[in-house]
Amino acid sequence: MAAPFLPFHVPDIEEDEIQAVVETLRSGWLTTGARVRQFETDFARYVGSQHAIAVNSCTAALHLALDAVGVREGDEVLVPTMTFAASAEVVLYFKARPVLVDCQADTMNIDPEQIEKAITTKTRVIMPVHIGGQPCDMERILEIARVHNLKVVEDAAHALPARYQGRFVGTIGDITCFSFYATKTITTGEGGMATTENPEWAERMRIMSLHGISHDAWKRYTAEGSWYYDILHPGYKYNLTDVAAALGVQQLKKCDRFWEHRRRCAAWYNEGFKDLPEVSVPYLAPQVQHAWHLYVIQLNLEQLHINRSQFIELLRRENIGTSVHFIPLHLHPYYRDTFGYHAEDFPTASTIFERLISLPIYPTLTEPDVQRVIDTVRTLVRQHRR
Repeated sequence: MAAPFLPFHVPDIEEDEIQAVVETLRSGWLTTGARVRQFETDFARYVGSQHAIAVNSCTAALHLALDAVGVREGDEVLVPTMTFAASAEVVLYFKARPVLVDCQADTMNIDPEQIEKAITTKTRVIMPVHIGGQPCDMERILEIARVHNLKVVEDAAHALPARYQGRFVGTIGDITCFSFYATKTITTGEGGMATTENPEWAERMRIMSLHGISHDAWKRYTAEGSWYYDILHPGYKYNLTDVAAALGVQQLKKCDRFWEHRRRCAAWYNEGFKDLPEVSVPYLAPQVQHAWHLYVIQLNLEQLHINRSQFIELLRRENIGTSVHFIPLHLHPYYRDTFGYHAEDFPTASTIFERLISLPIYPTLTEPDVQRVIDTVRTLVRQHRR
């Protein structure tokens, strides 16, 4: 009898989250309101930021962040090619150009040396992406930004709770954007947050997140609100709902517990693969706290007679779910055809991509579950090693 399917990810939703959502549904107020404000306050306190703006996705947060720091048509934003679609597509919303940058071989994060080579007179922003939850080399990135008078907008979709040199991600760059998508380290189903120390940027993002309407527009239908509002700018419909925020408030309370379990899962994997030369485990940079949103192995394909896609298919046949993070942007038809990118333009990302497999890691994953993954990977390696 086959073992049950082990998903790549399962969100940890308990009775208190369910009850919080039910209470919100019964409250008569479903859209942006008091629960969103509580989530923002709690989140800002958790990471140590001055301002937190809740929105309906990390993509929305990134869009608002680039708007707040002044990206305009014709500008350039440096984006790692090793990332998800959202990081670069928000640049295109401004008719600006996402300039792709290769990654480091060990962390898979954006390479500061390549950042320097990519800067032109049109560059306005550097967008580091903390792949898998491992912080980028922020000291070097911030140094480059200061020298060239650039802003740093962090894509921290994977990076809660991550720390760099003791500081929480969320308090380091100019604006930091988090994701609460269903697979992330805490979830609101769909949702995001932007943090910043700059009150003007925070106010701009808050206003632009709801049609460019004057501050506290959500109060219009409350007893203390007014029917009157001013449209200050042509904004967007990016607000988070109280239903989602009710879920987020409860999830945030468990963020440390969730992280501690993922950290243990990573340690179990590391131990299980430490003597397996065909598999490279994630590199952990010094002076960081890895969020362990992802656990990404690299297959040493020179020692196997099957490729990564075949390996994933064999895992699937054993009822083990996996994913790949990420297909580098320069390999996608849009970026390849629009900007003329080639695989050889980004040799590190192009090579690493062929080897990557993201294994299951989440708070409800048990040690026997992890051991099953380890045993299956080891069996497949033994069967297919050269």
